[in-house]
Amino acid sequence: MSNGASSEAWIVAENLHRGYSVGKKRVEVLHGINLEIRRGEKVFLCGPSGAGKTTLMYILAGLERPEQGRVLVDGVDLYAQTRRKQAKLRNQCMSYIFQNYYLMPELTALENVMVPAMIGGKDLAEKAKASLERVGLSNRIDHLPAELSGGEQQRVAIARSLVNSPQIIFADEPTGNLDSRNGSQVMEMLINLTKEDNVTLVVVTHDESLALHGDRKMIVKDGVIA
Repeated sequence: MSNGASSEAWIVAENLHRGYSVGKKRVEVLHGINLEIRRGEKVFLCGPSGAGKTTLMYILAGLERPEQGRVLVDGVDLYAQTRRKQAKLRNQCMSYIFQNYYLMPELTALENVMVPAMIGGKDLAEKAKASLERVGLSNRIDHLPAELSGGEQQRVAIARSLVNSPQIIFADEPTGNLDSRNGSQVMEMLINLTKEDNVTLVVVTHDESLALHGDRKMIVKDGVIA
């Protein structure tokens, strides 16, 4: 693994920089972030809107290339890989949960959960059913997203994130569209399921109270870890 990375580190970020051009103005978002996340750890990236936490998560997740620095996943330099190898690593190793669920409206809950497996060239209908059962939706497998509540839709998204047995799950404001009671229930479920599977979990949230569910909280402020 990289120089200076601990032997337990599973995700390592080194000197990450990222900025954007808005018209003629340059906006610097990340200013040389370094961090390590251990295998199986539940880490919450917290901070105010615009602090850079979502950009950081996207870079860690292989979704957005840093302008400077690198990301190692189990010793593999993520952005040194070809696009094809990056995509294969993301599909085999990582899963994602987003605030807006991103369920396909014309597909049932079961079919939505099967999408990552279909992309991976696998037929995992039975595993998809088992994944929905784990989130308490075995009686809703044939329902379309429009027939489900917000909390149920997010649970479908959690089931989908688990179906390929990922090693890492990245969750961007996963409770942002839910009320506090449903949000807390969904987060507790996500923590428990990832503990059962020893999955590394990285959560972005503006709600620092949710970080009480995790192992560690990192505050992102003005593009650095505060």
